[in-house]
Amino acid sequence: MDFTDTLTTVGPVFFLLLLILQTICRYMHNKPQHYGPNTFPIIGCIFSFYNNRRRLLHWYTELLASSPSHTIIIQRLGARRIIVTANPINVEHIIKTNFYNYPKGKAFTEILGDLLGQGIFNVDGGMWHMQRKLISHEFTARAMRELLVTTLESEAKERLFPILESASKELLVVDMQEVLKKFTFDITCRISLGKDPESLAPTFPISRLANAFDAASAIIAARASVPVSAAWKIKRALDLGKEKQLKEEIKLIHESIMEIIHNRKNEEEAMRKKDFLSRLIASGFNDEAIRDMVISFIVAARDTTASALTWFFWCMSQNRGAEEEVLNEINVMLKGGQFEMETAKKMRVLHAALCETMRLYPPVAWDSKHPLHDDILPDGTRVKRGDRVTYFPYGMGRMKSIWGKDCSEFKLERWLSLEENSASSNNGGIMYSGVSPFKFPIFQGGPRTCLGKDMAFVQMKFVASAVLPKFELQPLDTRLPVFVPLLTAKMANGFKVLVRKRYKENI
Repeated sequence: MDFTDTLTTVGPVFFLLLLILQTICRYMHNKPQHYGPNTFPIIGCIFSFYNNRRRLLHWYTELLASSPSHTIIIQRLGARRIIVTANPINVEHIIKTNFYNYPKGKAFTEILGDLLGQGIFNVDGGMWHMQRKLISHEFTARAMRELLVTTLESEAKERLFPILESASKELLVVDMQEVLKKFTFDITCRISLGKDPESLAPTFPISRLANAFDAASAIIAARASVPVSAAWKIKRALDLGKEKQLKEEIKLIHESIMEIIHNRKNEEEAMRKKDFLSRLIASGFNDEAIRDMVISFIVAARDTTASALTWFFWCMSQNRGAEEEVLNEINVMLKGGQFEMETAKKMRVLHAALCETMRLYPPVAWDSKHPLHDDILPDGTRVKRGDRVTYFPYGMGRMKSIWGKDCSEFKLERWLSLEENSASSNNGGIMYSGVSPFKFPIFQGGPRTCLGKDMAFVQMKFVASAVLPKFELQPLDTRLPVFVPLLTAKMANGFKVLVRKRYKENI
């Protein structure tokens, strides 16, 4: 090979390397002025992301805390640019002020679509408006509220109490996370489907449907954390690994729900039932739409409430002074009587304890939107169409600029110091204890404010009021549990406790 041939062969490669070097030098000289991990041309921050993949929550929180605007930008090879914010002003802009520019977007619905289909949590636009209007009416109906309380009383008396009583007498270890998941699954299915899965029965029967929901949620959550999204899409297309399992779990879920729908339609006087499914059937939706709405209801109502209660009982076990304040209020408010919704609305101390729990351990650690058009956030961050814009409740609960220097501490006073009139909503209940939903976006805010918020607080207050006066829960491990942010957060390895009867029951 002569010199000319060598030059012809090596020249283009040398030129390409020179071009890449020039691009890197120019990038480093004109590096974008935003905060986030070390980022390089083409590959972005893929190395930092990979190194921190098992501690993303803490990594994001550290980066956000060091950013003056509490906003960071994550760029990595094979993924959309991600803007993560813990700035309340930005949150308000995203979920309220410029709401219509920030739908969930195709990238979000692709991840969740296999499970949620066209349910309310996975759609935008007209379909979202239609479902929200219907569900809003059903959730505020007196019959639905009465059904909720009746079902809670039945589930607690017939299943929850006997399990805890038995554990206290026989000194058995109980995984409260599993107990609460089974409890809320039974409640949710009885209210939404009019069907009792009896998963909290004394024999702890295996619920294939409940297990399918757990497995599907875990696999779908893993999709969102994959460094290159094409990886899970290829596995899905080839029907491999976890994607193959996901397909099987969703098939079971869909078939189970559809069977219940068909059976309900064939029942006499089905339209006279009070459960959510019967009301959807009466509204004239087709079977697939009903299936998707019911699945969304089960995923949201079951998992989020169980998550919040698990961390609530853990927080009470670590803050016995706060637990004593909560107990005193429960004893004074209920005075040995039955739980009533109107009384529950006035429980400020218990409400504060639940809010403080969710501030530190939110059931949903982050929520993402995908803008339709370029935008500029109030803090000056430029947003491009197609970016993934994420607000981060977990990190927000740990920002000193939002909650003060004691933000890592569990303090009821953070909420109880607020004036009474600012802590009450228009319906007589307590509304975030007076804190802006954009500072405390646990139930979102703006047009997508969670419709099940009041029902969630009723369930949580009922369980707390039922369990705490009768039983003291003592964790086997007092170390801080690992917070696992799946679709809904959970406690790694469960919440193992010994159950002790309280010597003096006032309820």
